[in-house]
Amino acid sequence: MAVQELISTEPATGAILWRQMSGDAGEEVAAARAGWSEWAARPLAYRIETMRRFANVVRAKAEAFADLIARETGKPVWEARTEVDSVIAKVDISVRAYSERTGQRRLDAPMGARMALRHKPHGVLAVLGPYNFPAHLPNGHIVPALLAGNAVVFKPSEKTPATGEMLVQCFRDAGVPANCIRLLIGGPDQGRALAGHADIDGLLFTGSARTGIALNRQFAEHPEKILALEMGGNNPIIVWDTPDLYSAAVLIIQSAFTTAGQRCTAARRLIVDQRLYEPLVGEVTKLVDRLIIGEPHADPTPFMGPVIDNDAADGLTESFLTLLTNGGRAIRHLQRPIDGRPFLTPALIDMTDASDSPDTELFGPILQIFRATDFDAAVAQANNTRYGLSASLVSQDPKLYDRFWANIRAGIVNWNKPTNGASSGAPFGGVGWSGNHRPSAYYAADYCAYPVVSSEAESSRASIGIGLKEG
Repeated sequence: MAVQELISTEPATGAILWRQMSGDAGEEVAAARAGWSEWAARPLAYRIETMRRFANVVRAKAEAFADLIARETGKPVWEARTEVDSVIAKVDISVRAYSERTGQRRLDAPMGARMALRHKPHGVLAVLGPYNFPAHLPNGHIVPALLAGNAVVFKPSEKTPATGEMLVQCFRDAGVPANCIRLLIGGPDQGRALAGHADIDGLLFTGSARTGIALNRQFAEHPEKILALEMGGNNPIIVWDTPDLYSAAVLIIQSAFTTAGQRCTAARRLIVDQRLYEPLVGEVTKLVDRLIIGEPHADPTPFMGPVIDNDAADGLTESFLTLLTNGGRAIRHLQRPIDGRPFLTPALIDMTDASDSPDTELFGPILQIFRATDFDAAVAQANNTRYGLSASLVSQDPKLYDRFWANIRAGIVNWNKPTNGASSGAPFGGVGWSGNHRPSAYYAADYCAYPVVSSEAESSRASIGIGLKEG
């Protein structure tokens, strides 16, 4: 594999932010393999204290970290600050989760016997991170993995390597041994080499369904390795029987266009009661027209920045044209307000009468709208997807929410709340093409260690009471 230089540029300006030569997956895995057993042998209290020092290191660097995230992703600096806050908060959440989900406990056993449940780390875990939350999402794998006693080889997205490098440096500054938190710089070739390396004990992935499905096929021949897939969604938000259309419109905007639509939980489809269609769409378009789109530190503060790069913007533009070709009716077109830069205006397109609405995750600010004549048809439309990550109902009727909750197919089901903004203090994951039943966030502890059940006695006393010939 040829060593190449990786260059990170600021989406908002095109300025070069960072550059470094790509790394070697084999070297990084070998280093982690050499170091993990010593880390695993440390007492849990030591690893917890190290993670808390990591939180303090990030806290001390919070503003510089947020500035780097904002410049490398293009997201507004206010949003980058919330990401740094999530990185810090992850430590205490993970400590609680480890104790609750994978702690030591005694089990009942017959006849005075003693039985214990403990957990062991897997060994060396690879982490592949995404570009939309380049610190928070990989950190959600790394902290629980390190707490459990694993070593980690982390490959950040090739689109956000500088943030990945800073995250790893914070772990090392906190006292995590260098061999136990490795940074692999590179693109798809390095990612494939890491995922396919014989000496990793598992892979923790956040990214697209296409890549996740390929990894699932690859790991099918390796049942001895843990695989946790956190993938995307074609997420619906239903608006039904609500008098407050302004609040409904705000929830739709927050769901569809926060982070320029680059969230796996972003609403991709709005399904609305036919009777509310005209007034609701009117409220949504008024808000869309008021949204400020700008570079991360702009004044006045922007609601959203650009998408990650021009390739992503070009792909979204082509996808929007495909929706139009299929019979969609544009309410607000997807536009490129700045030549040569990946800024996009939020797009609204009515797909009710279209000949085809592709079941794909359009990872950007495009919201497809569908009119429905009854609630059962709305839920059926919401479930008309291979994905199943997040879904939301905006309604004043609790009985409708009960029906929605019972029938919707998703791992995150919300009521009068956006589809996005999931809590790290709860499990995070979906069904279908959104994951492989390995939810992350609070449940990440489950895939970072495996249970060991022990039947124990301080001395060996045994007899066979039946089935023996007389001696």
